[in-house]
Amino acid sequence: MEIKAQFNPAFKPVHKSKKRYIAMKGSAGSGKSVDTAQVYILRLMQDKGRNLLAMRKSEVTNRDSTFSELLGAINRMGLGQYWKATLSPLKLTCVNGNSIIFRGTNDEKQREKLKSITFDQGKLTDVWLEEATEFTQDDFEIIDDRLRGELPPGLFYQIKLTFNPVSKNHWIKGAFFDVDDKNVLAHHSNYLNNRFIDQAYHERMERRKKLDPDGYRIYGLGEWGEVGGLILENWDVKKTSYQTEDFDDLAYGQDFGFNHADAILLLGFKDGDIYILKELYLYGKDTGEIITLAKNFNHDYLMWCDSAEPDRIKMWKKAGFKAKGVSKETTKGVKYQKSQIDWLKQRSIFIDPSCTNTLKEIEQWKWKKDEVTGDYLDEPVAFFDDAMAALRYGVEGWRKPHGVKVKLFKGGL
Repeated sequence: MEIKAQFNPAFKPVHKSKKRYIAMKGSAGSGKSVDTAQVYILRLMQDKGRNLLAMRKSEVTNRDSTFSELLGAINRMGLGQYWKATLSPLKLTCVNGNSIIFRGTNDEKQREKLKSITFDQGKLTDVWLEEATEFTQDDFEIIDDRLRGELPPGLFYQIKLTFNPVSKNHWIKGAFFDVDDKNVLAHHSNYLNNRFIDQAYHERMERRKKLDPDGYRIYGLGEWGEVGGLILENWDVKKTSYQTEDFDDLAYGQDFGFNHADAILLLGFKDGDIYILKELYLYGKDTGEIITLAKNFNHDYLMWCDSAEPDRIKMWKKAGFKAKGVSKETTKGVKYQKSQIDWLKQRSIFIDPSCTNTLKEIEQWKWKKDEVTGDYLDEPVAFFDDAMAALRYGVEGWRKPHGVKVKLFKGGL
């Protein structure tokens, strides 16, 4: 069997370790999740009787994160013939009988499901906690308790935590990084260790270093810190119906881009709350290419766009979309953004787990900080905010409803 696998040398200590706890702290772009997925696939193919539980705090987010990452690893290494994937239930099964299942701990029902985990062959031996900072210490203890009992020779129990560090006060730091424990391997990586990262990403990080030093330290270098000054905290992840009759109105928001992302969000409005239902998030595509990729979008919904790009708006109109530039108020620039943000803060925002780029942006979207006083300013950091701009544009018809009728549309999304 020929396996096409490429690894970063930075993760070699992790590959060799048989310690019970592997805590992998790393920046965005460090390659830790890709590496973890590849190692699990190879480990389960090699060790008969080994099974993996892959977890996110919210169970539904596994499909677009851990499941996609593991399936990508299978395909990337040319091992598709040895694995079977099912979506209901979410599961990956190897021809040798080993398998991977997916769970969460977002509520009591999800926690109860952890107590009844069984496999056709072997025991639960491995747990992967992706975005581990989402989990509480109580969650971790419940999960850790599942790994018990004698194992056949050659097998061992292991929990692997992969995460971007945020707060230096997080329980993970105290439990795994501030203690000397023979059962723990605490590992650190960042994008500079990733030999597969592209030059454009390096340039983006250099830009962030200048615009947002605190954010760069955490998301670029993978160091502990505090992400203070978050702009939106009134949001939650929620799997949502795409039926038009479930909403008072639907609209698209688009932030134009090329070197930075072109972001299009499908938004729903219901009882004063915002639902982010779908996203299209693309780099390096011209307007014609994006319109082709959006051919299945519903042309009946208004598409609110950045009014600074009239030529692009014209192209979308020509393609049959109801594209419209956001009409800015007399307050311009950052003050105009602030009025949009103030409106968003007054309602609940629900994000479908498939909108992975939107989730990444919103959880680190923050206000600028005065370098002298340390106070936060009423101006967002202008970095990695393309989906956030699309969100700001997309709600214009509801934020300023005069002249815009709220109604239901027929047809799909």
